[in-house]
Amino acid sequence: MTPKSLGYYFPAEFAPHNATWLSWPHKEASWPGKIDAIFPSYIAFIKTLTRFEMVKINVVDAVMQQRATAMLQVAGVDMSKVGFFLHPTNDAWCRDHGPAFLLNKTDSSKKAIVDWNYNAWGNKYPPFDLDDVIPTLIGRQLGLPVFNPGIIMEGGSVDFNGAGTVITSTACLLNPNRNPELSQAEIEQYLMDYYGQEQVLWVDEGIIGDDTDGHIDDTVRFVNEDTVLTVVEENTSDDNHALLQRNLKQLKSMRLLNGKQLNIVALPMPDPVIWEEQMLPASYANFYIANNQVVVPTFRADKDDKALQIIQSCFPDREIVGIDSTDIIWGLGSFHCLSQQEPNGK
Repeated sequence: MTPKSLGYYFPAEFAPHNATWLSWPHKEASWPGKIDAIFPSYIAFIKTLTRFEMVKINVVDAVMQQRATAMLQVAGVDMSKVGFFLHPTNDAWCRDHGPAFLLNKTDSSKKAIVDWNYNAWGNKYPPFDLDDVIPTLIGRQLGLPVFNPGIIMEGGSVDFNGAGTVITSTACLLNPNRNPELSQAEIEQYLMDYYGQEQVLWVDEGIIGDDTDGHIDDTVRFVNEDTVLTVVEENTSDDNHALLQRNLKQLKSMRLLNGKQLNIVALPMPDPVIWEEQMLPASYANFYIANNQVVVPTFRADKDDKALQIIQSCFPDREIVGIDSTDIIWGLGSFHCLSQQEPNGK
């Protein structure tokens, strides 16, 4: 029995949350030479979230929990809104290794988890055995049923409109380093069966510097049932320009289940963020939609304010909070990559 056949579905990120899940950063190789520099922004992210929802944090051991607690207390975080779970991890990217929480359409008290297989974006960064089992550990902790599709999938590769549609990229999900034995049609069926969706939309491209091979959470994001924010690069000499124009053209041709075209809102790319001669995947689309808020990565760039204003126009009822991600992006991800929402079950 698949989750869909049992009435389960993956809610949109903009639906109400019970909590946000994180995995405390500790892998220095993910931020070579500057892991300590990420914590002011990371803790600001947690402090922002705790204003309106719980934050649940996976930690490797009691020593890490004590260290994290001390850092959060110094920053004035409301510790009544923080819970720690002794779930050892390899890395911090909870969007990709964390649980995919499902709700039930007919019984709102029922919640479940999908535990996709995880191979660190095509076996790029072993070991990943601890990260791979995080969803099942959380399922046991919370007493929830856990579904195991048996194929590779990452939370950053998919985005949902809450009305039966999931969007993803061929660059990522059709990459032979994920599920080479599966066709596009077979991958679509897994997405619909295990996320409880009716339609899969595909764009082709990711952005330059994205080591995930093109995660959708850096390029196209649903802000409501029929509207997407999509990043565009205005500089025609930038390598991202043609890639993102291709995505834009594809988005314009798409139709939702009700036959409607997408409302498309263009979001600028920041000026290139380069560290040690490496182009980093800085994108304003890697925002996280929290309860009453949207947390947006900023990059000490001229376009920061414009991006925040555009995102505010898409979320008129939420506070837009920009947090400096210039150091965090050296890890090749930002706030959305670091977090996974747990929806409200009644």
